Amino acid sequence: MQNFWHDLPQPFFALAPMEAVTDIVFRHTIQRASPPDLWFSEFTNATGWVHAGEKAIGGRLVKTDDEKPIIAQIWGGEPGDMEQLALHCKELGFHGIDINMGCPVKSAVKSGGSALIRKPELAASSIQSAKSAGLPVSVKTRLGYTHLSEWTGWLTHLFKQDIVNLTIHLRTKKEMSKVPAHHELIPGIVRLRDELSPQTLLTINGDIMNRSHGMQIIEQNPGVNGIMIGRGIFTDPYAFEDRSHEHSRNEYIGLLRYQLDLYDQYSHLTKRPYETLKRFYKIYIREFEGASELRDRLMHTRSTDQAREVLDQIVL
Repeated sequence: MQNFWHDLPQPFFALAPMEAVTDIVFRHTIQRASPPDLWFSEFTNATGWVHAGEKAIGGRLVKTDDEKPIIAQIWGGEPGDMEQLALHCKELGFHGIDINMGCPVKSAVKSGGSALIRKPELAASSIQSAKSAGLPVSVKTRLGYTHLSEWTGWLTHLFKQDIVNLTIHLRTKKEMSKVPAHHELIPGIVRLRDELSPQTLLTINGDIMNRSHGMQIIEQNPGVNGIMIGRGIFTDPYAFEDRSHEHSRNEYIGLLRYQLDLYDQYSHLTKRPYETLKRFYKIYIREFEGASELRDRLMHTRSTDQAREVLDQIVL
């Protein structure tokens, strides 16, 4: 278990952890379409779990044994809480711990996320605390908080923490996703890693659409070990295919039906209301005649049964 990172294919591909997206339901939907090499849970707040238990994390750590390897991504600003949640994740059977030090959302910045970029000593303490669980610890972060020039100092600090992998979203916190990812910085980041911590794996995230695109980045930047795809999955649920090709309308609708079934199977654990499914409909219902009308009808449904009734009316 300790060495699973180094047993991954080279290069490896991962589905990015995304709040209210990468739960057990969506992960299994993507697993059917074309699975990545590595899974992550949704963001899970350590302090919330320590003080309020499972009701505070809303099914974010629900997983199944066929998701291998799967890493729990946790966040927070209290090292003691990070330690306790990391131990809990080990008990649940997660294979590793990833600390989110890049989330730009205001609620996360109040007690962790990208706020740790401005608190490097607290970031280091959080890493050391998470390591006490005995699982490999990795970090996902951004290039800096406000200014792009922050990247050298901040990444230097992280490379010195002896983490197994560093995933870098190639934007600052201030940039959010409003500007193109800074792929031009990858060669410099690789050199910094090689100088300071050659044993640390390096994963790149930001504006990567699919496996083919990721392979282009790898070929142009020797030394990158992994590619993480986030928003690209909303454009192409088959993003992790070895060879990209067109999929039929029926294949997309079949994936949607599968996600509806999974939602019914796991909703008692995730506690997610039906309305949360509607953000996914645009993934499957698009780019064919009548797609916008069909999507509109689905948006007016109130249950998975109603959604299936709408889909049943499509002439296949």
